[in-house]
Amino acid sequence: MRQGHDDGRQPIGPSSASLAILTSFLWGGTPVAIKYSQDVLPPIGVAAARFLLAAGFMVAWCSIQRVSLKLKPEERRPALICGLLLYAQIALFHLGLHRSSPSHGSLLINTFVLWVAGIEHFITRTDRLNSRRLGGLVLSASGVGMVLALSGADPQQAAAGFDQPSMTGDLLLVGSGFLLGVKIIYTKQAVRVVPPPRLILWHDVIGMVLFAVTAAALEREQIDIGEVRIEAGLGLLYQGLVVAGFCFAVQSQLLKRHPAARLSVFAFSTPIFGVLIAWAFREAAPTPWLLVAGAAVATGIALVNWKTPPR
Repeated sequence: MRQGHDDGRQPIGPSSASLAILTSFLWGGTPVAIKYSQDVLPPIGVAAARFLLAAGFMVAWCSIQRVSLKLKPEERRPALICGLLLYAQIALFHLGLHRSSPSHGSLLINTFVLWVAGIEHFITRTDRLNSRRLGGLVLSASGVGMVLALSGADPQQAAAGFDQPSMTGDLLLVGSGFLLGVKIIYTKQAVRVVPPPRLILWHDVIGMVLFAVTAAALEREQIDIGEVRIEAGLGLLYQGLVVAGFCFAVQSQLLKRHPAARLSVFAFSTPIFGVLIAWAFREAAPTPWLLVAGAAVATGIALVNWKTPPR
């Protein structure tokens, strides 16, 4: 029987590769967009606004895909757990970025790939690592160690207005990367019960409600809508519509045509783009050691995600 165009097994051509790299580039800009929003809004408040926009997009996406918004009884538990994981992971990410720099944020959040690989190899034993992929895990871990060693503010750069990392912020970002890995592993199981668009919608809604309650309880005095500048507003639109909207839609279409394992290879470029975008907008030129650390993290991610196809 002839295969359809959207059978999920097509080889990746130039157009799909370009789209995959474009989404990696746009994801790499997320920490910078968050930092612009955090210039005038508190970190959890930014998360609440971000996922309000994301949930609005997912309502429209479910309508386009003709997916019902209503959760069935058996779908409520997976959606709730995904929402709670989202809340914890994004809270750590936003709090970590508030105390660190976008380049460190981009490098450390993308360690989720390593956490997924490590958990699936050592704990769940659902995806075994060969020597090459294990070497990639070690290489990326060494890059993370270098990033943490570079934590600490430079007084001259801080005086010039550049974003500066801190050990506290970087450790929060590592924790966020770990929770993102856990969330991805759980989501792989949850999508067997809940259609992906509905699951993402409700995990966005649950996260948004929790962020809004937390911001109202802990950050109320820091929220002043009148102080919001155009950069902060554009940062929110970027997070909620470009990343959660456009990137999600493109990735969904690519996954219909190509194997996820093949698409995941492009993930190595996200931290590279993140460092370059941070340099362009918010930071001084990266130090040689940060470039070495970034190369180690990116190369390790590529090795971990590079799976030889079965013959």
